[in-house]
Amino acid sequence: MTPELLYLTLSAGLCALLWIPYILARVQAQGMADAMGYPENPAAPTGWAKRSERVHMNLIENLAPFAVLVIVAHILGVSTQLTVLGATLFFWGRVAHAIVYTLGIPYLRTVTFAVSWLGMILILVELLF
Repeated sequence: MTPELLYLTLSAGLCALLWIPYILARVQAQGMADAMGYPENPAAPTGWAKRSERVHMNLIENLAPFAVLVIVAHILGVSTQLTVLGATLFFWGRVAHAIVYTLGIPYLRTVTFAVSWLGMILILVELLF
């Protein structure tokens, strides 16, 4: 497995796990029956739980273009220091983004998102040029 595919796999794994915190917060706030059902007036989620859900949604949105770039690079046999750096930046940027965003740390959310976005741009540049 190439490093790029490894980081794609790890990113997909991260995405597969990021729903857990906000679902557990929902169960804690509403109880299991309401969390699994459709309550008329559900308890409002806490701030960190809302941010955690947005972290998950944001990764879902960004995982698709990252996956396409990594898969295209793999199909074309392109694996360079730049593509490995890009995949590394994407994954670790997303890990940091999940932590920073969930904790509500201002400004760092944007920085960590930009790091992961830069990772995708590095792979794109390597593929196109």
